[in-house]
Amino acid sequence: MAAIDKVKIIVVGDSGVGKTSLTHMICHQQTISNPSWTIGCSVEVKLHEYKEGTPNQRRYFIELWDVGGSQSHKNTRSVFYSPTNGIILVHDLTNRKSQQNLQKWLQEVLNKDSSHSKVKLFDDFDPEKFVGSTQIPILAVGTKLDLVSEVRSNLHRRSSSIAEECGAEEMFVDCRQTKSLAAGSSSSVKLSRFFDKVIERRYYATREGISPDKRRLPVYTSSFSPKLYHD
Repeated sequence: MAAIDKVKIIVVGDSGVGKTSLTHMICHQQTISNPSWTIGCSVEVKLHEYKEGTPNQRRYFIELWDVGGSQSHKNTRSVFYSPTNGIILVHDLTNRKSQQNLQKWLQEVLNKDSSHSKVKLFDDFDPEKFVGSTQIPILAVGTKLDLVSEVRSNLHRRSSSIAEECGAEEMFVDCRQTKSLAAGSSSSVKLSRFFDKVIERRYYATREGISPDKRRLPVYTSSFSPKLYHD
């Protein structure tokens, strides 16, 4: 079996925003009725066709690291953040505080991932200052769309400021409906484009004259199963 390269994407956000439901739906195209609280970090894996439908199409593994959002584990989460090839920031559309906290989550991840971020973030964190300094692609996801009727007619008004400031793409989903990420849907297209960007930055982009790391990574087989990490 030929080796398949992988990328690692960190999924972060407050407890209860739906990170586990989101990662499960992305990787299995199924909803999960009773998601459990994540203790430490749960890893889901999916196959992704990079540049699908083009001569450059190639298969990659996407690792989604669903990091528990409990504040009681804040001091131990850094073990999951390095290395990081991409970041998905998740907030609950019915909880404005979870949206505001995305800035803190991004700050926490980038502070710990010094191998990718060349600037130190402090309490006066300004996303505009690091947009060009970090090569880590970012995607913001608003969940529980079904519970916020006004969002349907005025999505732009509820866009997260962190997505706007970082130039990140944003999508809104209902994790109880697989059609939210159905093939061809706007969210599915955005997600695929985000995965392509992560792969592009990891394996193909040239940064400051330094060639991307082309080393082969561990081979996954069909017997690979998600891992659950506990603090």
